[in-house]
Amino acid sequence: MFKNKKILVLGMARSGVAIAKLLNKYQNEIIISDIKEQEENVIEELEVLGIKVVIEEHQEDLVNESFDVLIKNPAIRKDHPAIEKAKSLGIPVINEIEASFFYLPKDILIVGITGSNGKTTTTTITYELLKTLNRPVYLAGNIGIPLASIVEEIKENAILVMEISDHQLIDMKNFKTNISVLTNLSEVHTDFHGSYEAYKQVKKYIFNHHTNNDISLLNQENQDVLELTKDISSQKYYFSSKHPADIYLENDKIIYKNEEVIDIHDIKIKGMHNYENCMVAIFIAKTFGVTNEAIQKFLSAFKGVEHRIEYVRTLNGRKFYNDSKATNNESTIIALKSFLEDTILIMGGLDRNIPFDSIAPYLTHVKRILSYGETKDKIRSFAEENHVDSVVVDTLEEATKKAYEMSKEGDVILLSPACASWDQFKDFEVRGDTFKKLVNELK
Repeated sequence: MFKNKKILVLGMARSGVAIAKLLNKYQNEIIISDIKEQEENVIEELEVLGIKVVIEEHQEDLVNESFDVLIKNPAIRKDHPAIEKAKSLGIPVINEIEASFFYLPKDILIVGITGSNGKTTTTTITYELLKTLNRPVYLAGNIGIPLASIVEEIKENAILVMEISDHQLIDMKNFKTNISVLTNLSEVHTDFHGSYEAYKQVKKYIFNHHTNNDISLLNQENQDVLELTKDISSQKYYFSSKHPADIYLENDKIIYKNEEVIDIHDIKIKGMHNYENCMVAIFIAKTFGVTNEAIQKFLSAFKGVEHRIEYVRTLNGRKFYNDSKATNNESTIIALKSFLEDTILIMGGLDRNIPFDSIAPYLTHVKRILSYGETKDKIRSFAEENHVDSVVVDTLEEATKKAYEMSKEGDVILLSPACASWDQFKDFEVRGDTFKKLVNELK
């Protein structure tokens, strides 16, 4: 637990503000900094609490040996000048989850879910299924709820379900789960980590400090997952959509320990990726004693996660889908595989210097790509190379309106950017909300 420390928080996104508020309650001196101007009400709230707010482009100038710890936003790279300076001075660099971990009751059970894709849907279903139990269950992490914002509410003997990204795992040292899930691995975020190998090693941190008393749930059909986890110490269990495993799909039925739990035709969300997400959640739920009836009741009604292939509306025969959470190629591929109709695809966002070539085999039903943002010209070149009609605009608003104007009855209009949102939006949620607002304003 941090007390009577001098702490620098880098980044004023949700997690930064939440951890600053939490640590401020324990006689710590808190300075929080961002390079961008912030909303006045947020600054005023922090300053009233005695937290110093500094808007500074050269944040490394703030770092000196007087600080006991630096807590960074997950999006900040490890080679950021302020991070490198802190490390050179021997100042520990951690993140909001790592800091919040010390304030948790000691007897809770933590379920940590990570992977290249499927994290949010899997985490959401797991949380909802566990809520049917007669014990307190909490949700936090990369799903949009900073652990720091709820840690003081968490009761003893609770279950904490967390989505944890690679950007968060990279700064984990003491944080430990009781059940860890690795949904899959694919080559994403190499711009942030430097290589696919480095990215995989960071994902392995989800099994930090595991012993034979802990549980890991792994994707039996993903070779990189199997290779990475050969030497972890937890009890290993496997899920599979192709072969018998601890939980698997056979004849359109999800089977857990030789028991049929649910027919996939009774699951409202569709697609093999979603059935795999459901398998993970069912395995965890059954581990805690959730009944088949409760599982069937929820999955027959669950419509999916906001911003993940989310149906928005049908207008004049055109169906609009919001997949703003698709911040990499793999996520966009999953979305494209979900539709057989003619599709107008909206892509674009922050340029991470990642080629889009892996999407090419999945453009079968894509008749036009509209691109916007930093990557608009790169996406146009990609579309032209694959003989797909391409239109370039500057903003998401222009792309949405143009997509509707150029569509015909029966088309799917899909926002699946394959890029991070930060060139024009605060986060993918704001991007998705903006798209939905634009779609609902169309006439």
